[in-house]
Amino acid sequence: MAVTYTIALPDPAQARGSDPALSFSAHGAAEFASQLEQALRNETLFQAWCNLQDEPDDVDPLLGATDSQAQVAGEQNDLRILLRITTALPSTVIKHRLHLLAGSHWELRDVRLS
Repeated sequence: MAVTYTIALPDPAQARGSDPALSFSAHGAAEFASQLEQALRNETLFQAWCNLQDEPDDVDPLLGATDSQAQVAGEQNDLRILLRITTALPSTVIKHRLHLLAGSHWELRDVRLS
């Protein structure tokens, strides 16, 4: 069952994770949405993060789940960016990917069954 998450990036310039190689590089709503959508649809971001771990084999494989049907729409709202994610992925995966991409510079605004 798909769920729609509404995520706010209050200060998009600060929406960067701790590792620049894994972080958002986007500067506009459409770019943020595209980068997050790709991070949910394929394993590239997860594999890059996993390879940086001391014991990659000990990483929970469920964190590597993907959803080829995931959709992310971005919208500029004053100075903040809103991202609407529709996916069947569990919230733990969404949170993990957002943490890699944006660090702690994001806010969960709403969750709804789609």
